[in-house]
Amino acid sequence: MQPSLPQRSEPSTAGAPTVRRWPLLRAEAGAALALAGPLIIHNLALVGMGLTDTIMAGLLGANTLAAVAVGSNLWAPVFLFAMGVLMAQSPTTAHLYGAGRSREIGHYTQQMAWLSQVLGWGGFFLLRHTTSFMRDIHIESAIIPNASAYLDALAWGMPGVCLYQTLRFTSEGIGHTRPLLAIALGALAVNGVLDYVLMYGKLGLPALGAVGCGYATATSQWLMFLALWLYMRRRRLYRRLEIFKHFEWPQWKPQRELIWLGVPIAIGIFMESSLFAGVGLMMGTLGTNIVAAHQIALNYASFVFMVPMSIALAISVRVGHALGRGDPTGARLAGFAGIGLCACFELLSALSMLLFPRLIVDIYTRDAGVAHIAVSLLYIGALFQLSDGLQTSAAGALRGYKDTRIPMIITVIAYWLVGFPLAWLFGIPLHLGPQMIWAGFIAGLTVAAALLLRRFLRLSRRTLSLTIQS
Repeated sequence: MQPSLPQRSEPSTAGAPTVRRWPLLRAEAGAALALAGPLIIHNLALVGMGLTDTIMAGLLGANTLAAVAVGSNLWAPVFLFAMGVLMAQSPTTAHLYGAGRSREIGHYTQQMAWLSQVLGWGGFFLLRHTTSFMRDIHIESAIIPNASAYLDALAWGMPGVCLYQTLRFTSEGIGHTRPLLAIALGALAVNGVLDYVLMYGKLGLPALGAVGCGYATATSQWLMFLALWLYMRRRRLYRRLEIFKHFEWPQWKPQRELIWLGVPIAIGIFMESSLFAGVGLMMGTLGTNIVAAHQIALNYASFVFMVPMSIALAISVRVGHALGRGDPTGARLAGFAGIGLCACFELLSALSMLLFPRLIVDIYTRDAGVAHIAVSLLYIGALFQLSDGLQTSAAGALRGYKDTRIPMIITVIAYWLVGFPLAWLFGIPLHLGPQMIWAGFIAGLTVAAALLLRRFLRLSRRTLSLTIQS
């Protein structure tokens, strides 16, 4: 377990000189980094699984690659919505752990496990009934059979990956993230081997192509759950949580609490991911080179985004621990330290895009036309790094306060009443080019960052004031 900040006898340091708070900020930033470090590698390994699938599919030809790409784009929103609901387990666990109520964590974990299966098998059903939807959105007819077969296979992993996320967010909630790193790296290796065996027909098995990729990923997802389940059953650290001590049937009261907390998180994640998907579809109307350049720039931005996203998860835990032990000053401090860490990293990320765009693009393509557009998009992308990091970290801090409904409303407004309309206006009616489409969704991210930061400042100050008054 990562070390917590020592409890202080004074409820507030709001009036203390700034210099006295710097050691506390440094200590809190170090604790957040210790918690986030394994999560960064964990999330990069999961991204690596998708990259492995793409490379393996590409070697089998354009149709297989297209089938995996289309299937993955349909799988992603289903998975992300489920994961958003399951993320409620992390702040719930963090609050209970910080309050010294560890035995109640097992109760909530079991109830979330039941919810995870509703989400998992619901996702299974949706993914296996996408053929008509693909026809309705005019996916090329030659791709649909392979994409449907890939999703039919991949769907079997949904119940397993949802169970894994339940245990993962429980472990995160108590500040123990190291096993997640090892499990994700192991899954990355297993997924690569299974891709090779099942897609290409090795060890005497038939070559399954895209279907083999789906089964490989689904198997890896179940193995991740089994590995974490075995680890948590055997480690003394988890025994006091009483996750496996006795069996519980579904209970509506705790499940309602988890749903009430988790669904707004899921909607917020869906709003952001759908904004990026919508921008991608707009790019698709502007030509092949622009689509390729957009994919290159967005892929790099998504890769480096794993760092602030992981820090945001750590912020939720640190804030939850502090609030659970009745320390609103520590919670506010944890939020500031985490937001500052994200801002620092995103400034470095922006500098990499401004100073080395050609080196980045050369990793992806040697096509001069695509490269020229991609470089220009990276220059624009540098502008949204800070906004993206601030909105992500502020949302993470607010999840630690169990504040999810107002952030959900903020994301709907910022992404779909500001970002998407501006991107559409600049790109389609005004024909201002792909750079201005990016400018539109940067505006949405900036509005989200400003409003979420304001929400964090007001909520953390109000929580601190209420504690002082009591």
